[in-house]
Amino acid sequence: MHVNSESILSVSSLTKSVQVEDKTLTLLQPLNLRVAAGESIAIVGSSGSGKTTLLSILAGLDLPSSGEVYLKNQPLHQFNEEQRSQVRAQHVGFIFQQFLLINSLTALENVMLPAELANLPDAQARGEALLEQVGLADRLDHYPSQLSGGEQQRVAIARAFISKPDILFADEPTGNLDSKTGQHITDLIFDLNAKEGTTLVLVTHDPKLAARCQRQVEMDSGILNEKANAVVTENVDVESASANDVTPETSTSQVG
Repeated sequence: MHVNSESILSVSSLTKSVQVEDKTLTLLQPLNLRVAAGESIAIVGSSGSGKTTLLSILAGLDLPSSGEVYLKNQPLHQFNEEQRSQVRAQHVGFIFQQFLLINSLTALENVMLPAELANLPDAQARGEALLEQVGLADRLDHYPSQLSGGEQQRVAIARAFISKPDILFADEPTGNLDSKTGQHITDLIFDLNAKEGTTLVLVTHDPKLAARCQRQVEMDSGILNEKANAVVTENVDVESASANDVTPETSTSQVG
């Protein structure tokens, strides 16, 4: 996939903490991150490391306690929920571990919904085409309860791409699936991502899934570390790295 040197996502001095009774719990230590347009990046780490918290802030689902988050040059950290919702509708697609399909809607209607809410043309035609691409052309009128877990996730993938998002956030997209189905879902995500030219930000604890991405960063107790498949520098932002530039895994104050 072509990687544009322009940053689609930029984070500076981001932190997140919450108040628990009379104590402050720090979820994210100060971190910096840049993601280039068209890049695929995996956020890895153990449960409770902060990776899903980071994803939520990057996608505009939550606000940081401090720091800056720019998505498509939009300052998410300054926006209220309505403004962030507009940015998500225009630029963002989601794939979740839990599928999150609407039970009262058919597969096609679930896929079409984001496009219809955004008043995009040809929602039905694009929805049918995407469901065909994920192998569900004969399941258009089936409801979620009539679909297997793998089929429901394929519907969710088609739904994520229908609005032609600039960036796709995927949170443990194979976490509820068996290994064979999970591999198929992984292939679909990366195949569609390549065809659509979408930036991919993926949260996973699966090293095989993470290895499919061009870059990996690791969350460890709220601290962001760049993995060994990218160059890390203290003062210069680097969009991507070749295999010849690999350095040992390094804790960084700036990733990207």
